[in-house]
Amino acid sequence: MSHVTDHEPSRPSAPSWQDDLEAAIAARSAAMIELRRHLHTYPEPSGEEQETSQHLYQLLDEEGYQVRIGPHGCGVLVDPPAELETPGGVPRFALRADIDALLIQDEKQVSYRSCKPGVMHACGHDAHTAVVYGALGALRSLQSEGRLPWPINYRAIFQPAEETIAGAAEMIEAGALEGVDMILATHVDPARDFGRVGLREGVLTANSEAMRIRITGRGGHAARPHEAIDPIATAAQLINSIYLFVPRGIDSQDAVVVTIGQLVGGENPNVIPEQIELVGTLRSLCSRIRDQTMQHIRQLCHGVAAASGSHIEISFEKGIGSVKNDPRLIHWLREAAVTVLAPGHVDEIPRPSMGSEDFAAYLEHVPGAMFRLGATTPGREPTPLHTPNFDVDERAIPLGARMLAHAAILWSNPANAER
Repeated sequence: MSHVTDHEPSRPSAPSWQDDLEAAIAARSAAMIELRRHLHTYPEPSGEEQETSQHLYQLLDEEGYQVRIGPHGCGVLVDPPAELETPGGVPRFALRADIDALLIQDEKQVSYRSCKPGVMHACGHDAHTAVVYGALGALRSLQSEGRLPWPINYRAIFQPAEETIAGAAEMIEAGALEGVDMILATHVDPARDFGRVGLREGVLTANSEAMRIRITGRGGHAARPHEAIDPIATAAQLINSIYLFVPRGIDSQDAVVVTIGQLVGGENPNVIPEQIELVGTLRSLCSRIRDQTMQHIRQLCHGVAAASGSHIEISFEKGIGSVKNDPRLIHWLREAAVTVLAPGHVDEIPRPSMGSEDFAAYLEHVPGAMFRLGATTPGREPTPLHTPNFDVDERAIPLGARMLAHAAILWSNPANAER
């Protein structure tokens, strides 16, 4: 007697939430690129992002989110639609993007070139905004369709004035971090090809202090410098002294960068001015080196003033601290990269950047992490940040959105004993 066993036909496995997330991001790719190009065409400098903020407000309000405008009409805070709010007890993560542009003339010959003379998105903030917009939409899609593995709670922060390190503090004051347990962000990186990301635990960026030096001499006729005390000549000597002696006075293994970015003074080509002002930054990776360098610069000012007969005043204004990436959040970003990227496409960042980033202000209140998003087309020469021809490979935008959303979902797993 034969026995016949009936086998059910094999069925394809149900798509995972990771697959659903990838599909949701892909469905929004065109909208992300459209938003990025709109922002690139109509940039606004720090503190003047009213139209950018209004555009984002209207776009997200029409999509049903709970939206608040930031201080002075700049910046946007976005929470889930009311019907998707999660019950109390679900930890909330925030995704942050910056929206301000720089005072640089856009020299690219592209359809989305800046239409505002002397203003452009030369630091990728338009791309950051599109990344967070895409991640936000994908999370909402999975949430509303019940395709998430567990409940999530989120907020998006579109902040103004990152370049002047004022925007993060203003948004925090406006309540951006109320009820927030952690925060993630990304920054495009032209030194990395599209398809790669850079991760680093601990210190990622330098702290930065603003430096202002006022030199007062004695004005006079350009033909009679012997009758004057030339503050411009004094400034030249002081700048040379700072650039020469500050690096020689610090251990070569301790990073410090002093840069004079502005020299303001004089009204006429044939008049030696009475006073000029130097404005710059001091960047370091620890408070000890910062304090040591400040004292060294004060000594140099004293010496040059005595030698020139001028009067030199110097002040340091509180700047922004270092971005210090939480190791637990870098772990979740690394886990996300395993799914999102091709094998071997995660770069461990070997040392901190001497650039500064006001994302650090959020990290004074909650744990957070920022990763570097490769933005250069493979095989092409990269265009550095803050330059007139800066652009990004737009394929990096949906990739960045997947990284942020994926890591945030992993972090939200209630099985995680520590977040």
